[in-house]
Amino acid sequence: MTDDDRRPSRKPAAFAVDDPQARIAQPAKPRLPSSFDTGISITPDADDPFLAETIAQEDALLEEARPRRRRFSFARLAMGALGILVSLAIGVWVDALVRDLFTRADWLGWLAIAAAATAVIGLLAIVVRETAGIFRLNAVQALKQEAQEARHDVSPKPARKVMAHLIDLLAAKPDTANGRARLARTEGEIIDGPHLLDLAERELLTPLDRQARSLILNASKRVSIVTAVSPRALVDLGYVIYESARLIRTMADLYGGRPGSLGLIRLFRDVVAHLAVTGSIAVGDSLMQQVVGHGIASKLSARLGEGVINGLMTARIGIAAMDLCRPMPFHALKRPGIGDFLADLAPGASRSSATSPQGDA
Repeated sequence: MTDDDRRPSRKPAAFAVDDPQARIAQPAKPRLPSSFDTGISITPDADDPFLAETIAQEDALLEEARPRRRRFSFARLAMGALGILVSLAIGVWVDALVRDLFTRADWLGWLAIAAAATAVIGLLAIVVRETAGIFRLNAVQALKQEAQEARHDVSPKPARKVMAHLIDLLAAKPDTANGRARLARTEGEIIDGPHLLDLAERELLTPLDRQARSLILNASKRVSIVTAVSPRALVDLGYVIYESARLIRTMADLYGGRPGSLGLIRLFRDVVAHLAVTGSIAVGDSLMQQVVGHGIASKLSARLGEGVINGLMTARIGIAAMDLCRPMPFHALKRPGIGDFLADLAPGASRSSATSPQGDA
């Protein structure tokens, strides 16, 4: 006989629900919240010795391209003085030419004067256009600096000012119409400065960032294909420079910069300077590990491998141009990296990275 058989069984019984003698269990009184001093302090990530190296690597990886500071240069002074001398020499030569033509025939002199006036008007128009392009680039950089300063202020007033300048800069972009309408509905609402800047970045720059990624990817694909089939290294170099200059100009036009020829040279110089400082290929993006370490180069031909590397280099140039031309620094949105374009330029990267441990073993 088991223990269950020896245990007396309870007979069923009935209970009345409306019995006044029935006691209803009262809920327990909720305990009021209280604070405890446990003496435990959380070490910030920046002071953690185990995370310091990792944070330093991430900061180096996410470093954005910034324009170089314009300082006094004796070379620039010499070039300016030489330009003045050349201008005076051209003016003296034109004056002598006009006088000589007047001595031969009056109509020749007047024709020379009309041609000289047309040339001066065209030159002034070029100067005005280039100066306006430089001012637009400076306005974009000033807006970026203003946004960085407004992020440290909780008051919404500086952020509202930055948002108004950003809306004026992108007013001609039809892709930002919906974002501008949504931001206009927050006019009477009180939002702290950093959150308002994040909202403006998401609403106004998300469609432009999407187009910028598409521009970078298309330029990288063209460079990858052309350099893979071209017979000469000089052709590769010329096409990479052409495509990079075209990408930088298109990127500046996309974000409202619209630089002229001098502004394009300035942007190109800043991009090259950034790549020279940070390295042409970011190690943190694991480009070399994925292209070389995972065996992609061994699976592709030599020319096709060079095309992929040139395409990734063009993508790196496009990312730096995106940093320089974007009117706000990346904060609410993720900054693109080389890894975002690697799967499209080298489709075997993910498969190689997945199978490399077994292959190495």
